[in-house]
Parts: sequence; C-alpha cells; structure tokens
Amino acid sequence: MPRIFFLDVTNRDGDQTARIGLAKLQKTVVNLLLGELGIHQSEYGFPFSFHEVPYLNANLALQERGAIRNIILEGWCRAIVGDVEAALRDTKARHFNLSISTSDQMIQNKFRGRYSRSDITRMMTDAVDAAKQGGALTVGVNAEDASRTEMEYLVEFAGAAKTAGADRVRYCDTLGCDDPFSMYDRMNRLAKAAGLPLEVHCHNDLGMGVATSIGGALGTIDAGYDAYINTTVNGVGERSGNADLLSCILALRHSPSCRGRELLSPRIDLAKAWRLATYTANAFRVPIPLNQVGVGANAFAHESGIHADGALKDRRNYELYDLEELGRGDPSCEPTGREILTGTHGGAAGLAHVLQQELGVEDPPEERLRETLQLVQLATLSTQDTLTAEELRIIWEHPDLAREIVALPSPT
Repeated sequence: MPRIFFLDVTNRDGDQTARIGLAKLQKTVVNLLLGELGIHQSEYGFPFSFHEVPYLNANLALQERGAIRNIILEGWCRAIVGDVEAALRDTKARHFNLSISTSDQMIQNKFRGRYSRSDITRMMTDAVDAAKQGGALTVGVNAEDASRTEMEYLVEFAGAAKTAGADRVRYCDTLGCDDPFSMYDRMNRLAKAAGLPLEVHCHNDLGMGVATSIGGALGTIDAGYDAYINTTVNGVGERSGNADLLSCILALRHSPSCRGRELLSPRIDLAKAWRLATYTANAFRVPIPLNQVGVGANAFAHESGIHADGALKDRRNYELYDLEELGRGDPSCEPTGREILTGTHGGAAGLAHVLQQELGVEDPPEERLRETLQLVQLATLSTQDTLTAEELRIIWEHPDLAREIVALPSPT
C-alpha cells in the first residue's frame, strides 16, 4: 500500500529565507530532532557550497556514530553537472535533489530564452546521470514552478527523469499559486502518466500550503505511488513560508479524508513535536504565533465561557487532539535567581558547572575542559545565544566533529 513520507526542508528552504537563518550547529540539532520525530528525510543543505561542506560531512559522521538517527540526510543541487560533481567530490552525501525550472514563464523570463524545453530536459538528465554514475543512492528531480508548467511537458520531463534513473520527481508549487483541488488532479495525472513516486513542495502565498500539500499527496497515493510532502518546522520559509510540518502530520491523522487510512509511517513520534518547534523558533528568532497549529500558546487555551465549560467537561468538546500527544503539558519555568552560563566570554569554572547541570558531567579532565571551552566560544559566536543542552552535548561528546561544524572553513 502506498504511503506518505515527510521530506523536511527547514535546513535548506527555511534557512535561505530572507532576514533569518541558522548557524551550522543549530542546523545539526534540527536534523537530530527531526530524526527523533521520525521524519523520513532532511534536506540538510547545499553540498556544492564551500561553507556548507564541513557541516554536511560532520552530520553524516554524527549519523554513523548514532548521534543523528532514523533520518536520511539529502543535499540540494541545481540540476547542473558541475554542481553534482562538486557535491560528490567534496562531500560524502549520497542522496540528492536536483532542481531546474520547467515553466515557460521561467524559461523565457528567468533563463532569458537561453534554453528550450529540450535543453532543460537534457540538462536535468545529464545531472541525474552524473549523480548516479558518481554513486548517488537516491536522486530526486525538482520541477521548479511545476504549477505553471504545461501538463504535457511536465509528463515528458518526469518520464525523462525516470528513464535517466531518478527515484522520484518533486512537483514545486514555487509561487504558492495552486489549490488543493487542482493539485490533487495534476499530481494524480502526473503520477499515473510518469509511473513513479512524487514529492509535493508548496509555498504559502495564498495561505493554502498545507491543504495543497495534502491534496497533492492524496492525488499521488490514489494513483498508486508513494508521496513525499516537503515541509518546514513552523512553516518558516521564503515570502509567506512553506507547508508546516506539524500541520501536515495532524491533517493526515485527523482529517476525515485521511483518518484511518494508515498513510503515515508508524515511526512518527509526535511527542517530540513541541521540542522541535520551540527549539527551531528560538534558533531562527521567529516566535511561534499564538494561533500556530498544535504548538501556539492558544492551541489549547479557552476563555469564552461556553468553550471553557465544554472543555472542562470533556476536552473533546473543543479540542481535536490531545496536548500530550504533541509533547506539551509540562510546566515551563524561567530561572529567577543566580545563573552560571557559558559562552563567548566564559571560563573553565563556569563551563564545568554548566556541564554538570546540563549533562551530568562530573569533574571533567582539565585538558578536555579547555578544548570544550574553545568550541563553546566558537559555537556561541555563531549562534549568538546561550547553548542548549542538545548543542552542548554534541560539543562535549563529539569535539572533533563539533570543530568542523562551528569553525569557519577556508574557501577552496
């Protein structure tokens, strides 16, 4: 039976959003927390970009050591042979998504008419071939602006991708201009015609990113193929954002069209959702809106007399899902007394105290403490914030890889 998987793009599409961004250590923790949530794949960066390479390789090494678990780490490249060759040469990444624009709008007004449709197809197939010949384990092909691409050419493009060895095609609603009904129809037709699994990648310019993603995924499933929904944590993304990860999961669990169909992987553990959402919001410095699905401050709040009365009698009167299901419910306490922190200007004694409080480390060797202190100072320079327990644990337990993540690489 076909299933729906999640391919989260917070560390790529979310990170390239204007005015915000993540330090490499923060991207590492996002990968770790996505794995704990049971997400199938993380698009974790740009493997042809010099400043991403050390972080990408270090995250793969963390995966080999079991620090990052239960998730595929995949890199995004332009569908250009040179990008693919650089990614294969400089990183150990072996899962890729290769992207190229397919709509006449983009071909004529982005590429300025330098390429024809046949050129676009050839560039894509050459890039897929380079990836496969270079040892890629999976290759997805992204049709950028698929929503505005003529259907006959989209089918031709997807068929060529399959023939070249691509494992799936990504239908990109790049402008967020599609709707759930047209997306269902177009992806259903595309999956049947091309005969391969599809990804759905939706932006939220019309406020329908989640609904359109669900529509596209169901269209693909009903055609008999696995579907992959692209999401970001808290819906962060370019312009008005991307489809929100938690909203999509909850829709597939609780909406009438999906409930009871067992479309999701049983590995998904929503008890990890609250930690992922709050960590990512803090890392991006983008507060979670009051009305954010599942994790907003008002998601389980009731003031109206009728609602409060009903919720007190039986939460199901006014709540669709349990707050405990999402890892919520524990009290949150802010310290109001003495605090010993460690950071850019910290010292050995303060770090030793923090290691004991956060990680339970007792009497660390002086040499190890000094090494860790240097890494903590470098890390806080990049995060510009007090390190979380997850960040500190990576530094303490994997100092060699932490150095690759937090140090500025030399351009080649």
